[in-house]
Amino acid sequence: MVVAIPGCANLTASKPSLGLGGTTTRLSLSRPIPNLHVTKKPNSFIVASVSASSSPSTGQTNWSLDSWKSKPAQQLPEYPDADELDSVLKTIGSFPPIVFAGEARRLEDKLASAAVGKAFLLQGGDCAESFKEFNGTNIRDTFRVLLQMGIVLTFGAQMPVITVGRMAGQFAKPRSDPFEIKDGVKLPSYRGDNINGDAFDEKSRVPDPQRLIRAYLQSVGTLNLLRAFATGGYAAMQRVSQWNLDFVRNSEQGDR
Repeated sequence: MVVAIPGCANLTASKPSLGLGGTTTRLSLSRPIPNLHVTKKPNSFIVASVSASSSPSTGQTNWSLDSWKSKPAQQLPEYPDADELDSVLKTIGSFPPIVFAGEARRLEDKLASAAVGKAFLLQGGDCAESFKEFNGTNIRDTFRVLLQMGIVLTFGAQMPVITVGRMAGQFAKPRSDPFEIKDGVKLPSYRGDNINGDAFDEKSRVPDPQRLIRAYLQSVGTLNLLRAFATGGYAAMQRVSQWNLDFVRNSEQGDR
């Protein structure tokens, strides 16, 4: 198959991710991505020929679900029980996806509009989600604030606003140092609730693969509630406008 692309292009393949409704959850591709051999034609078009074999000139291999393991990576936790980790990963691998290809494609289309200046991208949420703060009220309030910000930006910018929530999967916390020292006690750094606990004791700071399952379940619950809010009438323009009047109702001016 040959694809003609005007001008210059960087032909790469990546996994899409989805925010509000979706987040930081990445989608797995079920089929290997073929290599792209690029040649320059005299008519100033770039022609990409697609083949299913690896490139003899670059030595690149086909993409697979495990190909990332051959790449250098930082900030990876060291689990004490490799067999338990492998069992948890197999369990999660059997679970249904959190987001779906159609949702990712719709988001990509909207982001393309923002890339050419036809829309504004708004992204917001927590630095990191936690297990202990997981409840419907917190999810609703975050969603509500993002909606209100989107309305203000839409009015000010006079263009569509794409709202992406940093939630439903935002659990990891990269660290500049793998260890933390308090009062002369040295323990592994807290790396997010999907890896270890924030309490400063040895038991909490040991990476626990079972936390990955809880993070998956919390992400599913968060995203399902966000979908319900987005499509069930909670995000209707009339409701958002009413929220913006709440501060008046609960003020001295409102009492008058």
